[in-house]
Amino acid sequence: MDSLIQSFNDGGLFMYPILLVGFFALGIVGERAYVLFFKALNRKDEFTREMRKLILSGNFVKAVKLANTENSPLSRIVKAGLLQIRRSDDVIQSTMDEAALLEVPYLERRTGYLAMLSNVATLMGLLGTIIGLIHSFGAVAKADAATKSTLLAAGISEAMNCTAFGLVVAIPSLLAYAMLQSRTQKCVDEINEGSVRIVNLILLNRDKLLSEQNNG
Repeated sequence: MDSLIQSFNDGGLFMYPILLVGFFALGIVGERAYVLFFKALNRKDEFTREMRKLILSGNFVKAVKLANTENSPLSRIVKAGLLQIRRSDDVIQSTMDEAALLEVPYLERRTGYLAMLSNVATLMGLLGTIIGLIHSFGAVAKADAATKSTLLAAGISEAMNCTAFGLVVAIPSLLAYAMLQSRTQKCVDEINEGSVRIVNLILLNRDKLLSEQNNG
């Protein structure tokens, strides 16, 4: 730990903005991981299977209740369509499309910033390296022969530490971006597939659902 702190201190002024970029990236990774892996858990297959049984049996009330209980992007889209069961096919479809337009951006937001922060960390490390080398060679040019090697070593150490720290922030950020982007695409695909299946079931079994709703 002491050597790590020493390396940070030796890295110069640009270590602090790189550290700030790292904190931003860490915050985004934590928030997006929570949303994509826990809060937006679709359970597509299970939800679609249960919803299919309820729709085929014409159980409108339990279908809406299941959509409320699930509390996932897919269930909210399905609920929007179910609540328009008395309207035309086009209205049901457009309502579900509108609900999907609200859910998908919620899944995609902020993930793209990780790629940008990765690039920023790399460029800051490079800039810190260049500044360190400029300071190093500038100091060497004005120093006497006895201190030239010491000043040159200190300047190169500053430059290399800044480069290393920039990459330490950039590489995990880029890997996290790839992982979260893949997870986001999977969630979006599941929503699209599940909503298409269920809207077709709703439209084909509208009479059963309306009959149960009227009786209720």
